[in-house]
Order: sequence, then C-alpha cells, then structure tokens
Amino acid sequence: MDSIDQHAPASDAGLLEPGEPGACTVLDRVAAAPALLVCDHAAARIPAALGTLGLPPEALADHIALDIGAAAVTRHLSEALNLPAVLTEYSRLVVDCNRRLDDPTAFPAVVDGYQVPGNQNLSGKARRVRAEELYWPYHHCVRDELARLEAMATAPALIAIHSFTPVFGETMRPWQIGILWDKDPRLPEQLIPALRSQDGVLVGDNEPYSGKHPADFTVDHHAESEGLAHVGIEIRQDLITTLEGAEHWGGLLADALRPILDDPELYSHWPGTR
Repeated sequence: MDSIDQHAPASDAGLLEPGEPGACTVLDRVAAAPALLVCDHAAARIPAALGTLGLPPEALADHIALDIGAAAVTRHLSEALNLPAVLTEYSRLVVDCNRRLDDPTAFPAVVDGYQVPGNQNLSGKARRVRAEELYWPYHHCVRDELARLEAMATAPALIAIHSFTPVFGETMRPWQIGILWDKDPRLPEQLIPALRSQDGVLVGDNEPYSGKHPADFTVDHHAESEGLAHVGIEIRQDLITTLEGAEHWGGLLADALRPILDDPELYSHWPGTR
C-alpha cells in the first residue's frame, strides 16, 4: 500500500493500554529509491499508564518532549521523495530511542532544568517494560524497513531527521540546518554543498551537534555499523513550528536530496565495515 500510516501493534506487557497506538508509525510507500527516513523524536505522547510523568502541559509541548517540527518535515520528505519512513509515537521522555539503553539520558531524570518526577529512581523492571514496548519495537521496525529495501539494493541508505533549539543557554545558533556525520562522507559531502547553494541557507557541518558524538544510537546501530550510507539532519525549530515552515524546509531538503539519492553508487557498503 502507498502512503498509508501503519501502527506497530501494541504490546500486552503492561505499559500500553488497549486503544493506544503502538511504538511507531510506518509511512509505507513504494520507494522511489532504496532509502529510509527515520524520526526518533517525532511525538510528545505519554502512555496513559504513566500520566504526564509529573510534568505540566507546557513541558510536554516543549522541545524536551519531542523534536518540534521534525515529524512534519519527515512526512513531507516521505511524500516528496516517495520514501518510506518510521516515526516514533511516544515521547523521548519515556525512553529516548536515539540513546543506548545504558545511557542515563535514555530515561532522563532531569532535562534542561526540568525535573521529571515519573523518571526518578526508575526500577530495572520499569526500564525493561519501556524498552520492550517502545524502544525495541521501533528499532525492529527500522530494521524491517531496511530489510524490505534490500530488494532494491544490498545497502539501502538511512536519513535521520531531528530538530534543534534556536538558543542554547545564552547562545544564539545561527545555522538553519545542521548535517551530522562521522566516518562515511558519501551523503554529507554532497548534501552540504547542495544546501549551501541555496540563497541564505546557513548549513552547519557537524553543527550544532556532531555525528561523531556517541548519542546517536539509531544511525550508529542501523547504518554506520552496517556500512550503509547515512546522514543526520537537524533543522532549527523556530523555522518549522508551523506546517508551512515544515513544508518549506522539507521542500529544500527534498530538492537537495533527490539527485543524490538517484546515484546507484550510493547503495554499497562502506569499505571496512563488513
């Protein structure tokens, strides 16, 4: 089926209640290229069993709960490029799908000055339930979609969409888009100049975050370790808070990515990884 949202089935292990969505949504498309979009922090939803984690509504609408605008950009890119996508359905405050599970920030107790009451002194069992019902189903879904794309190419590409705050501490961040990468330059070395050729677009090369930092589990686990071409894309949140903004910046990204993804040489394993 084309352009249909499919929810992963909810687990019966005790966290998700009947009628709640599963861990992730798949935008199931007839792929125009062997590439997958992922959005690790797409939603602010908290399972009903956890209430609000003790947080006020304004915190759950803030960037601590989700990457503002990232889901809308991912959906626009999926439609514009005819690419499948996997998006989380629950907040990074419940479990951060872009962290290793042994990273303290996977179940954040404090985020940007907010205490998260529902994450204080979590038991091992509570962590396991969140991982079993939300974290691993998302990552299994990503793996399944990559496996499906292997019918088109032995090494499909992975593109991760995130967003970042315009101010960090007291520092204004000037970049509109950041391109994150580490050892494999195939996607970023083409994408960065393509975006910089657009008038007025300031692109960060491993800014405001670096792809060399270990806090990017999804890319590391699914792509870098497997030698798949990949890139992390960060968009400044004030630019994509509205649907119009998300479509504008999603359109710029689609125009830049389209000719890159058309290159069949992109879909091979990076030397030394297999």
